[in-house]
Amino acid sequence: MSDRPPPDGWTPEVDELEQRRRDARGLGGAEAVARHHERGRLTIRERIDGLVDKGSFREVGTLAGQGKYDGATLRSVTPAPYVMGLASIDGRPVAVGGEDFTIRGGSSWSGDRKKGGQGGFIEDMAASYRIPLVNLIDGSGGSVTSINKRGHSIFPGVHGFERSVELLGKIPVVSAVLGTAAGGPAGRAILSHWSVMVDGTSQVFAAGPPVVERSLGQKISKEDLGGPPIAVDHAGTIDNRADSEAACFAEIRRFLSYMPSNVWELPPAVAAGDPVDRCDEELLRIVPRDRRKPYNMRKLIGHIVDRGSIFEIQPTYGKALITALARMNGQVVGIVANNPMVYAGAMDVKAARKQIHFVETCDCFHIPLVFLVDVPGFMVGKDAEAAATLRDGMRAVYVGLQATVPTYTVVIRKCYGMAGMGTTEKNGLEFKIAWPSAEWGSLPIEGGVAAAFRREIAAADDARQRERQLEEELRALASPFRTAEAFGVEEIIDPRETRPYLCRFIDAAQGKLRTTVGPKAKYGVRP
Repeated sequence: MSDRPPPDGWTPEVDELEQRRRDARGLGGAEAVARHHERGRLTIRERIDGLVDKGSFREVGTLAGQGKYDGATLRSVTPAPYVMGLASIDGRPVAVGGEDFTIRGGSSWSGDRKKGGQGGFIEDMAASYRIPLVNLIDGSGGSVTSINKRGHSIFPGVHGFERSVELLGKIPVVSAVLGTAAGGPAGRAILSHWSVMVDGTSQVFAAGPPVVERSLGQKISKEDLGGPPIAVDHAGTIDNRADSEAACFAEIRRFLSYMPSNVWELPPAVAAGDPVDRCDEELLRIVPRDRRKPYNMRKLIGHIVDRGSIFEIQPTYGKALITALARMNGQVVGIVANNPMVYAGAMDVKAARKQIHFVETCDCFHIPLVFLVDVPGFMVGKDAEAAATLRDGMRAVYVGLQATVPTYTVVIRKCYGMAGMGTTEKNGLEFKIAWPSAEWGSLPIEGGVAAAFRREIAAADDARQRERQLEEELRALASPFRTAEAFGVEEIIDPRETRPYLCRFIDAAQGKLRTTVGPKAKYGVRP
């Protein structure tokens, strides 16, 4: 027996606990952290500190990792390459976690229970507490080296995306790609309501350059394969891009400020600070009398919503459509606006995909939709047909017909065909408002006359003059006031009245929204 007296209390164990915590805070070690900083990237702990309310982070799984021992004496611990826990953003609880790239490049770690990633503790906590989940992604997921450890390969889906998919119908899920994301982490970035990446330091792809070269013989850089120009601007794989990690964190906080904590709550209302009865004179002149001339739809939106409240989603993708979260009299709304400066506002395949995801997200989280319509129809032509514009355009119509939130259709100028059909509320009042500049129909008069009166035009002495005469005759009958006489459109308003008019009806709809919270009948929001 030892002659040493027993310790006073649990001081040795608490000392060991502090040692383990120090090792966890040290991440992959000073050299690994320095290399990470040299690449212009923050560590996972710096990222969490930069994102959440100061002092609010309560870590879970701090001690997970691989210990090194000298007999029974602990020498050091290599932390698990994932940091997670409970925090607050603007005073509201969130679950937050991300890979630690300084340890094995953030590759997945196996313990008795996964900390992060698909099916990990962080997703379980978000689901159990019904709080938003923020994924800070910087890793490549699994590795072929895991075969050596197990002695066999695992079948895809053993650690699947079941929980990730479930969350899309219950809580806001945000993913920030902050380094190179491939495999499972890349897939998780897509399974989000909103995603963002950083210029110069972030890439996302199904598989990286070595796999591409081995499979296809193509040599390509990470940036050219999955940097923001490809992933955000061209493919729309990720929604937004930020010019720094700090700017990325600010965008995450802003996106969540429009979201409820879960589908059992309404989005948070704030004091508007902007007069409801504001009627900006510029709205009377913003739409040109020449129907072929474009105008600035973003400026138009700014005249209608609460000042400073616009948060645009996917601004560099599907530019024929503008989607944005905003506020009207302090209430959150989703803005879907055609952009006459791109394809004259016609819906191409990218705009359709953009509208689909945005409308589903707003519907999931009880956010009323405001459509500002100037759409001549689906994009036409050989390239549009080859891109399956008709299929994706009809998906946009399909999703619009499923939406159950109050929807306000404001026809600014053109509203034609099936694309126009996708801007109306079919599960409610089907309440349509129009400006005097509005026009609508199955298809625009110009192309419609050429098709419907083809023989009459061809038989005329002056075919072009006859075509113009027919167009003028039909355009007189297509006046929006004629439709209003038949109550085919519920109201025509002075453009300057748009803000007070919409604010009044959006406020009135809050009673319905409060009594229809909860999950929707459909499973959730598709990626």
